[in-house]
Amino acid sequence: MTTFTITVQDHAVRTALQALAARVNSLEPVLTKIGIGIVERTDRRFETSTAPDGTPWAAYPLGGATITMLTQRIGGSKSNRKKDGSLNSRGAKQLGNKKLLIGDGKHLKGSIERQVIGNALIISSSQQYAAMHQFGGTTSASSMIPGKKIPARPFLPIKKDGSLYPQEQAEILEAINVYIMDKL
Repeated sequence: MTTFTITVQDHAVRTALQALAARVNSLEPVLTKIGIGIVERTDRRFETSTAPDGTPWAAYPLGGATITMLTQRIGGSKSNRKKDGSLNSRGAKQLGNKKLLIGDGKHLKGSIERQVIGNALIISSSQQYAAMHQFGGTTSASSMIPGKKIPARPFLPIKKDGSLYPQEQAEILEAINVYIMDKL
């Protein structure tokens, strides 16, 4: 299993959380609320194929191995193939409508989890390829698609340098402010 950790370096969010920590016994309730929001917004990014800043994910022509795999999956249904085994118009339409990073099992999307441990919120994915899709890169020689350049398709709200996307920062600060107002 491959793991990577990025610590949020957002000054405004860290300052707001530190101020809140000085006033309450536990940050767990607000961190839980923030985590729920992050996971919900991340799920929407998969549905809309957009980055946290609203830009569309980079499109690329599907490689031969990917097209073959998808054609076999879609063609597995009799209603999606002709008698000769090739895709019919319905199957071709399904192939053309495939969204980036959302396979049949929605493994990457479904793997995004939140966990609060003490005063830390952890957003994670159990999928080995999550970092590749978040930040982009070139697949290894032992990959199913060796040497393939994968463009970044950020779905998590954090950049490589630990900074949050501005819209995500605003959402988190709003959640902290709402929590403070509810506690006053």
